[in-house]
Amino acid sequence: MAKDVEGAEHSEFAAKDYHDPPPTPLFDAEELTKWSFYRALIAEFIATLLFLYITVLTVIGYKEQSKLDQCGGVGILGIAWAFGGMIFVLVYCTAGISGGHINPAVTFGLFLARKVSLLRAVLYIVAQCLGAISGVGLVKAWQKTLYVEHGGGANELSPGYSKGIGLAAEIIGTFVLVYTVFSATDPKRNARDSHVPVLAPLPIGFAVFMVHLATIPITGTGINPARSFGAAVIYNQDKAWDDQWMFWVGPFIGAAIAALYHQFVLRAGAIKALGSFRSNA
Repeated sequence: MAKDVEGAEHSEFAAKDYHDPPPTPLFDAEELTKWSFYRALIAEFIATLLFLYITVLTVIGYKEQSKLDQCGGVGILGIAWAFGGMIFVLVYCTAGISGGHINPAVTFGLFLARKVSLLRAVLYIVAQCLGAISGVGLVKAWQKTLYVEHGGGANELSPGYSKGIGLAAEIIGTFVLVYTVFSATDPKRNARDSHVPVLAPLPIGFAVFMVHLATIPITGTGINPARSFGAAVIYNQDKAWDDQWMFWVGPFIGAAIAALYHQFVLRAGAIKALGSFRSNA
């Protein structure tokens, strides 16, 4: 009887065997003819706008409250929750439309893994940056005095830290985020562990929350080039621009390492490629 049950369970999971989908074409001009493509761009724009609007308001509100009372305001913990919580909400809302990237580093990592085409990746990043600029622009338009007084939510390297430390913080923080994205959305894992329900936006949001707790004191936490770029454009001060390279180079390196680690180590892409080469030879 036990063997029968074991055999039934084995056949049940065997029926859920997963085969990797083919890589997305590098160039796919046909996307330009589909409304779903433009709908995805709009979703990325609006999601990034809302993300920057809520989070920058949270940062400015905290600085204004703590100015009057050092124990007042939401604190660093509250700021981290704002960033992580908004990512959870927005990824949940847009995942079925655009994939819920809301971050050029995530888009770059998925492009390297051949999950999105070059055309989609480039236009996603443009939409995300425009959305970030618009979101911060709304904050400045409605609370200009507080916005200027409290630094506009711009990412800058904190005093006492070297540029190398700041860059390393951005690389490691983005690695954690993009690694989580790959793991939470891996279709093979979902097929294998379909009996264990996982809400993908939840671990992604928690990754953002945890990284912010660790790196807010160092760089204010970028790990999202659009977030840093949008704030720098609207705030437009020398310090924000001087450190801007760090918030692009770091996240892109971290995303690349996460993509390579997931695809070639965890998913054994290198071994599969070697096996295919030997069989063809």
